[in-house]
Amino acid sequence: MDLPYLTPLTVEQLRSSGVPEPWTFGLMDRVRFGELDVLAHVNNAVYLRWFENLRISYFRSYGDEMERGTRPKIVLRNIGLDFKAEVKLGDDYILTGRTVELRNSSFTMQYGVYVRGTLTTTGHAVIVCLSPENKKIPLPDNWRQKFIDRDGAVQL
Repeated sequence: MDLPYLTPLTVEQLRSSGVPEPWTFGLMDRVRFGELDVLAHVNNAVYLRWFENLRISYFRSYGDEMERGTRPKIVLRNIGLDFKAEVKLGDDYILTGRTVELRNSSFTMQYGVYVRGTLTTTGHAVIVCLSPENKKIPLPDNWRQKFIDRDGAVQL
């Protein structure tokens, strides 16, 4: 693929690479040797690191108001993965992420890993907003609106 690595892709780049709607945020990278397990495919734990790195880029793409200032602490409450096909050394892959559900003090993200247009792995994470004292606090209204506008998130 002739796409930039670790740089947010446009919707057009995602579609031309076989990533379907409703995904609007994604990053491309390549599998490295140190990410493999003894069976020569990507180690299960590596996906969690990939998704964490994607979350950082995802928030940065929304702008400074979500990255700095008085933003709440965001902590991972729950995460899950579903492996559909193996990913191997040298594979170019596109990580995708979007917020799908909103609650009062938490949101749920959905993830996908695409290799040559094929969905190989899916995941989800529940993320909670906390105060400096580690108490749940409401999701900021500006975040809520951004998640709805770009990702089509649903308020529950």
